[in-house]
Amino acid sequence: VYLFSSAAQNEAGVRLEEAKMELYHAVDALKRSQAESITVVEPFVTCARYDRATRRNSVGLWVHFKILSSLGVNHIITYQLHSDKSKSMLDPTVCVIDDVPGLKLLKMRLCDYYIRDLETLEKVVRPTWAFCSVDAGGEKLARRFANSFGAPLVIAHKQRDYSRANTIESINILSAVPLQGKVLWIVDDMIDTAGSAESLIRALAPLRPAEVNLIAVHAVFSNPAQERLKRLSDEGLLNRILVTDTVQCPDCLKEGIPKLEVVPSAELSAQIIATIVENGSLSSLLDTFNAEAYLREPRLL
Repeated sequence: VYLFSSAAQNEAGVRLEEAKMELYHAVDALKRSQAESITVVEPFVTCARYDRATRRNSVGLWVHFKILSSLGVNHIITYQLHSDKSKSMLDPTVCVIDDVPGLKLLKMRLCDYYIRDLETLEKVVRPTWAFCSVDAGGEKLARRFANSFGAPLVIAHKQRDYSRANTIESINILSAVPLQGKVLWIVDDMIDTAGSAESLIRALAPLRPAEVNLIAVHAVFSNPAQERLKRLSDEGLLNRILVTDTVQCPDCLKEGIPKLEVVPSAELSAQIIATIVENGSLSSLLDTFNAEAYLREPRLL
């Protein structure tokens, strides 16, 4: 049995806690119905950021996975967990966790709709594009993008004021190339309140890039994200936003945020399930993406 679940925002208005309980009850019901195997497909795990053990706090992601495993789930498929170590939270002989690189969908989108051919990749993308991390912790994601397209990497390093919550004191931009006239793509795993993105975009403005775009897998868009992104767009500081549909994006958000593009993930999820059913290997779907190799492949758009 393949059970799709998301505890993120939804049209029904079901609260996070209720959605999680519904998932647990559904798994229990399937197990009691003697399901041979249960695979939970949870594109966005809401507690993904609660993956670090501190002195007194609960590790929410481990608790969530542990509950699913104890209820009888054999396989968990999710998109772009917050850290690689999250995949090793459970004993793989009991429950396997597959973390699908959701950023691959966005890389394919760039190739299909913005690059299209090898000539553009070579003559436009590599000389004029650059990929930027939101902070030092997101360097790995941005580096993967830069390596995939053969473009420069830009790293943003935030200095926080720890005497005040959610306050950034300054941002240092580290780049081996001048950013003036560059097309910048800021890469992150999710957009929550868009506070970090706004601070970074404003810090990049004096460097006079040609345009700044934002890429993220999970479009959480907690308040006041919509207001911040719209303000940046209205001021001409933010050009385009690319996200996937791992979190449902209501029409009101699409209308309220200019140039927001939502990339569907259904086809990739279907390919993963079909591969599992046929006892195939998921390696090809999880491999490192290479834009040049992808553009050489014949395909229909």
